[in-house]
Formats: sequence, structure tokens, C-alpha cells
Amino acid sequence: MLKKLPLRWWIIALITLGTILNYLARSTLSVAAPTLKTEFAMTTEQYSWVILAFQATYTVMQTVAGAVLDALGTRIGFFVFAVGWAVSNMAHAFATGWMSLAVFRAALGATEAAAIPAGTKTVAQWFPAKERPLATSLFQMGTSVGNMIAPPLVAFCILAWNWQAAFIVTGALSLVWAAMWWVGYRDPAEHPRLSQAERDALITMNQPDATKPATKSDVLRSRSFWAIAVPRFLAEPAWQTFNFFIPLYLVAVWKLDLKSIALWAWLPFLAADFGSLAAGLLPPWLMARGKSLLSSRKITMTLGALCMVGPACIGLATSPGMAIALFCVGGFAHQLLNGALITLCADVFDSRTVGTASGMAGTSAWIGGMLFTLLIGQSADLFGYNPLFVALAGLDLLAAVVLWMLLKSGSNSKAT
Repeated sequence: MLKKLPLRWWIIALITLGTILNYLARSTLSVAAPTLKTEFAMTTEQYSWVILAFQATYTVMQTVAGAVLDALGTRIGFFVFAVGWAVSNMAHAFATGWMSLAVFRAALGATEAAAIPAGTKTVAQWFPAKERPLATSLFQMGTSVGNMIAPPLVAFCILAWNWQAAFIVTGALSLVWAAMWWVGYRDPAEHPRLSQAERDALITMNQPDATKPATKSDVLRSRSFWAIAVPRFLAEPAWQTFNFFIPLYLVAVWKLDLKSIALWAWLPFLAADFGSLAAGLLPPWLMARGKSLLSSRKITMTLGALCMVGPACIGLATSPGMAIALFCVGGFAHQLLNGALITLCADVFDSRTVGTASGMAGTSAWIGGMLFTLLIGQSADLFGYNPLFVALAGLDLLAAVVLWMLLKSGSNSKAT
């Protein structure tokens, strides 16, 4: 049965594994953060500057990485970035204080920025429109799985050896994947395992579409780009807060130790996997019942935004278990809405520019995440986390409103 699985699903499995290791590497710091705050005598504000170093370079490089992938091709471009993030992550082991940690974190952000644009470009090249939501949801699940694996694996490395080992191990795993990518991936026109019938179908599917933006300037002038970029700007802070601050929240509010964090902190990302899966299954279900392609994406995104009311109620939690349960609702909600937004890039942009469009939308998203991290660094110690979680839900609901206002039928044309 497995031998009959079309090659494109093996390709997306490889992308998903790379995304898992990408997010495992970036999540290593958040799990090690309580240990490193003690080791380096870091305040929450100093830790937020370390996070911002990652976010700043990641934000800039999303656009650059997308353009590099479009220029060099997915195989070469993603390989270079994967080796870069593996080495950068291992370099964290040599940090001697929060400032050197920030330098290595900046290098990691610059190199990890290619993951989502590469995944989106691969989906656009290998999958027809009806299969793109599921393909996108599968590689997007890698972001959750990476975060889910991080707490037990990193805690084990720290308890068994030391915090430096956690960064060495997670970085080395990414190096192994980079070699797998180089050996196993080719574009549809070049892949030796692709049948001629499949190759012809994919080449035909990827022919230039005159109705879609074909250059970077066309992308920036298109209404559809801003219909994706602005909601991603508003929605991304939630995911980055979950990524970088759940362990610190559990320590600060519920006084949990490292073993307890390893026991609890992976659960929201398991829930996020189900959100990713729902983002892949719900749009085809809606389309089968008469909804248009764009409407199916917008409805999916809106349902996710509505579910963000869950983590907004974390201030009402009476136990760490209840807080984790509300984080689980938030993880599911974000991946449901984010899956719809990421898929839209493959839907409305030409295969020649989908990497660039996805990268620029990612830059918009990470600007939002970076600004919210600044807010956390300045206010969490003074006012607590509860008002911040309420704000995250409000931003996601606003993102849904913007998506419905800007994304109309035919909005993928070059005209503004």
C-alpha cells in the first residue's frame, strides 16, 4: 500500500520532518530558559532581548529567504539554510551570557527563516489546489511536533548531561536532515522517481498564470497579498508567545520545576497538531458543500480566531492543569487559522513568486510577533501575563475581520 502512495506525499513527509527539526531547534531555548536565566542571571527583559534577536533576523530574512528559494530553487536554497540553522543552534552551547546568547540566536533566526517559504513553495509546485490544504497542514504540523518534542528531549539532555548538550543534540539532528534533503529532493521536472504522466501534469499545473502576480512588485501591489500579510501580522504574536513563554509562564505563575515543565508543556503543541489537521480537512469539506476555494479558507481562519477566546481566559485558571488546557485550546485555534492563511499563498500566487510572497507575508507576521515580545518584556514582570493573553485573542479576531474585508473573489489579480 505504501509503495502506491504518490511521490508528492513522500516529498511533503520530508518537508514535515525538516519543519519538525527546525522548530525543535528554535524551541530548545524556551525549555532551557529557566536554567539559562539562573546560569546567566538573566531578567525577563534580558531574555526578551534574546528572543528579539532571533525575531529581528528571522523577520528580515523571511523575505530574503523566499527570494533566494525562488532564485536558486528549493533543493539548493533549503539545504543551505538547513545547514546554517543546524550550526547556529549548536553554537548556542558556547554562550557565556545573555548577550552572546543573543548573537547566536540572531544567527539561528536568519537561517531558520526559510522553512515556511520552502514548505509553501513545495506545496505550490507539487500539489493541485484541492490537495493543498491537507499538504500544508501536514508540514505545518511539523511546527507543533517540534515544539511538542522539545520539552521532554531538552529536559532529558539538561538533567542527564547539561544545558549545552541540549543545543548540540538538537542541532545535530538538523544536520542529518539536511543531508537527507539533499539526497532525496528534486523539483517535479527533475525528480527521477516521478512518472512521466505525473511529471507532465505537474509541469502543466505550474505553467505561468497571467492572472496571478508574477513579480515581487506585482505581489506588493496585489490586494490578496495584504489580505494575507495583515492577518498574519495580527495572528503571529499568539504562536510566538506560546513558543517562547509557556515554560516561563509556568515557572512564574505556577512555580513548576523543570520536570513538571517537561510533563506539561508539550500538550498545547499536541493540540496544535489537531488544529493543523483540521486546517487541512475542513476546507475540502466546505468546498464539497458548495463553498468557494477562498470562502473555505476564510471560514476556517475565522473558526480558529473564535477559538482563541480559550487562552484569553487563562487568568481564570485555578490550577496549572486548567491553564495548560486553555493553552491547548489556543494551540489548536492558532494552527487552524494559520493553516488557512499559509495555504492562501499557494492558492493566489504564481509558482514563480509563491516563495517570495510567503516570505514577505512571513516578515509581516514576525514583525507582529517581535512587537508583542517587546510588550511582554516590558510588562510581564509588572502586570503579569493575563492581560497579554486577552490581547492575543483580540488580535486574532481582528485578523479575521481584515481577511474578510480584503480578500474577495478575483483578488489574486495584479490590479490593486
